[in-house]
Amino acid sequence: MPEMSVFWLRVAAVLYSLGLLHAILTILSRETRFFSGALRAFSVAATLHFVSIAERWMHAGRFPADNFLESVSLCAFLIAVSFLFLHWRYQFDSLGVFLFPLVFLMTLIGSLEAPVGEFTSASVRGAWLVAHVVLVMLGYAALLVTAMASVFYLIEERRLKKKLSSKLFDHLPPLLTLDGIITRAMGLGFALITVATILGITWAQMEGRPDWLSEPRTVISLLTWALCLLMVFLRTSAGWRGRKAATMALVILGCSALTWAAKVVLKPAVGP
Repeated sequence: MPEMSVFWLRVAAVLYSLGLLHAILTILSRETRFFSGALRAFSVAATLHFVSIAERWMHAGRFPADNFLESVSLCAFLIAVSFLFLHWRYQFDSLGVFLFPLVFLMTLIGSLEAPVGEFTSASVRGAWLVAHVVLVMLGYAALLVTAMASVFYLIEERRLKKKLSSKLFDHLPPLLTLDGIITRAMGLGFALITVATILGITWAQMEGRPDWLSEPRTVISLLTWALCLLMVFLRTSAGWRGRKAATMALVILGCSALTWAAKVVLKPAVGP
């Protein structure tokens, strides 16, 4: 990959990360006042992304979709352009909660074909790995809370509809309270797992082995992250509440358990 093409793609990834920050703030606190700044950064990033793709095309003399990483980068660019058009045409702001993180992560992966350097010391390497593991554990804990609140929500909803009485569940919090717990725990879990995923991707690439992305545990982890992203988008932007949101939270917990099993059982050759 030409040096300048890598440079522009990585600058684009940094600018796309502002959109990721906006999405996390929206999920955690419903704070949307940073959207305009994130959108401007996203627009500049898409322009630099195009420059990167064009430079690679001219340098290589072929369409830059010859391997998986090139295809991921190209796909991220097309998604970015599509979102900018939709926003210009329909002012579809809420879609950014889903597409900003997705485009950032795809661009980050696409920019890692070239080496990104090595850890300066064993202690830095160890601290990076510890941070990744701790964030993953905290993220899964938040998702577990989400799932437990979801189970209680479904139980309480059934009790109220059928007017059932049970000493075991008579003192459950109101549905509104449980719904709030689901929202906050879900958002926190997504934020933690997102940061952990970024650290894990960078850690694996800095280890210098090119096959980390094809490992089953990596694929499962990324799919689980994508499902978490879809879950928070449907809840925060598409208005999913109640039974739908509770059921989806339980599905995500199952995927998270599968991811953890993959990390333990599949014995990765590289990466955290």
